[in-house]
Amino acid sequence: MENSTEIRSFVFAMYGNTDHLKYLFFTLALLFYISVIFANTLLIVIIYVNRNLHEPMYLFLCNLFVNEIYGSTSLMPCLMVQILSDTHEISVFFCFIQIFNIHTYVAVELGTLTIMAYDRYACICKPLHYNTIITIRKVQIVILVIWVVSFVEVGVLLSFTIRLKRCGTVIYNVYCDHQLVVELSCLSDRTVSPINDLIFGLIFGVVVPVSYITYSYIKILSVCLKASTETKIKAFDTCTPHLISLISFVFACFYSLISQRFNMSLFPYLGVVLSMYVMIVQPLQNPIIYGLKLSKVLKVIPQYIGRRTAVFVPPGYILLEIYLVKK
Repeated sequence: MENSTEIRSFVFAMYGNTDHLKYLFFTLALLFYISVIFANTLLIVIIYVNRNLHEPMYLFLCNLFVNEIYGSTSLMPCLMVQILSDTHEISVFFCFIQIFNIHTYVAVELGTLTIMAYDRYACICKPLHYNTIITIRKVQIVILVIWVVSFVEVGVLLSFTIRLKRCGTVIYNVYCDHQLVVELSCLSDRTVSPINDLIFGLIFGVVVPVSYITYSYIKILSVCLKASTETKIKAFDTCTPHLISLISFVFACFYSLISQRFNMSLFPYLGVVLSMYVMIVQPLQNPIIYGLKLSKVLKVIPQYIGRRTAVFVPPGYILLEIYLVKK
């Protein structure tokens, strides 16, 4: 028991022997990470420099894109280092940093999607009062509250885990997961973890936001059933990207929560891949679906990218030119 406090690092056990393929996996991971950074940064810059896009909805999208970069950065750099590593070790300090980053990413993502559901509700159900209900100032305050609450919530959650004495060092995953680290503790009675999961993970993290989102869409549906065809088409166009992102995100979080708590390990490597779905698919999926569905953004992008099909232009130059031209 005394030696448990001397543990300074964990070992990931799910990387396996990939010596002959590790450089291929590293290259694929690097290209994917660069794609996430570029796609999200491009849309952030476009929204920032274009005054026509300075609206509450696009401010929410900017927050969403910033969070996608944050979430992908929480996983990908560590993943690439571990792919090239021979020992697959990570220090306890950096392990908890990764847990904190991943959990705050998930909390901010769900919080942003929740408030975006209310934004769609106000836009469709109360169009005449939308500019009064949703203002730039209110959006900025809400975004700040989402980040602060997420950091405090996850910080309180980890304050219980950090104090636990650890007797194990092997994490059966490719990244640090809160539940798997709790299972390495020396305590035979781990009732604290289910209580934390119930309060922070289920009630505040899932039930409250999903219930509110469901209520918002029920209201939207009731209005659309009585509205004109044009209103229905507009509602469909504005709500489709949000619904795709929301369903994808909730499914991934629900699977991760259930599979870890009930040890669903029939296909362990498939489970590991699906557990990374939120940090891998979501950060690239959102800029694509929102970029393709938002007509105002689509009108701006071809001015800087579409005309250069025959000549390669570095991504950084494109972003710089957008800024200089719009300025």
